Amino acid sequence: MEQGGTSTTDLYALGEDCIAEILSHISPRDTCRLSVVSSKFQSAADSDSVWERFLPSDMQLILSSSVSHSLPNFSSKKEQFLYLCNNPLLIDYGSKIFTLEKCSGKKCFMIGAKELSIFTLGGNTTNWISQSLPESRFPKVAELNIWREIRGKMETRLLSPNTTYVAYLVFKLTEFGFQYAPVLFSIKLGSGGGRLEEGQVKYVYLMTRRLTMADEHKSWRVIEEDEDILLEWRELLEPEAREKPKKRGDGWMEIKMGEFFNERGDDGEVEMRIKKVEDPYWGRNGFIIEGIEFRPKENQ
Repeated sequence: MEQGGTSTTDLYALGEDCIAEILSHISPRDTCRLSVVSSKFQSAADSDSVWERFLPSDMQLILSSSVSHSLPNFSSKKEQFLYLCNNPLLIDYGSKIFTLEKCSGKKCFMIGAKELSIFTLGGNTTNWISQSLPESRFPKVAELNIWREIRGKMETRLLSPNTTYVAYLVFKLTEFGFQYAPVLFSIKLGSGGGRLEEGQVKYVYLMTRRLTMADEHKSWRVIEEDEDILLEWRELLEPEAREKPKKRGDGWMEIKMGEFFNERGDDGEVEMRIKKVEDPYWGRNGFIIEGIEFRPKENQ
């Protein structure tokens, strides 16, 4: 048809295969929205040719690494997609959890505590408690009371390309808690050769309430003789350093560690570090780690 001298295409006149081809190049969310336009759009939007495009290209490899032997027999690619959005899949011998982000179809991963290197005082990597919790999707989680640093790595080839990811620490506080002790988060993106690029570094508190002025004055008194630590604490007392953890729908807490852009992801890795800021005023600071989760940044 022509409108105002410009030729346009009547979408209703297109064949179902052509509509399916168009829908496969937009997002799963928009495909579902357009499915209500007409019965022809709905039929095209439900077709396997559309939803196969929304599934990762390495989907079969991911499914083959699942520890579950009771995956359903999917009647369609759409059913498979929705299942993987709503049912986290334990993979790689129970060391990772895989899901799909429903709106975009991009990959989400959580690496469990068994994949992390946990250092206690003296550099010991074994002096922490491994336990099972019914509320965790992993067979084991890590409980730490006396610790110094936690390190983890994630291969970028496993993540969706051309995507900004946000890393979250998923945890619970123990009876010791963190009181007012801060921790340092570091996220760095590196090449396959081991060279790390500059990344994000920030300080956060894992407690759920803000410092009072009295708490801050205590901190100043304890560290006022050490100029280097004093400079760190000036950053810690800034409002942006007081980001609070949020409670998740599964009962765990999460706090943002940082974000990075995964351009191609063929040959690289993301390195995460969680470091306790040393301070003799606080003793044991304990928490339970379920893992570190990578999710696509919202509203990309």
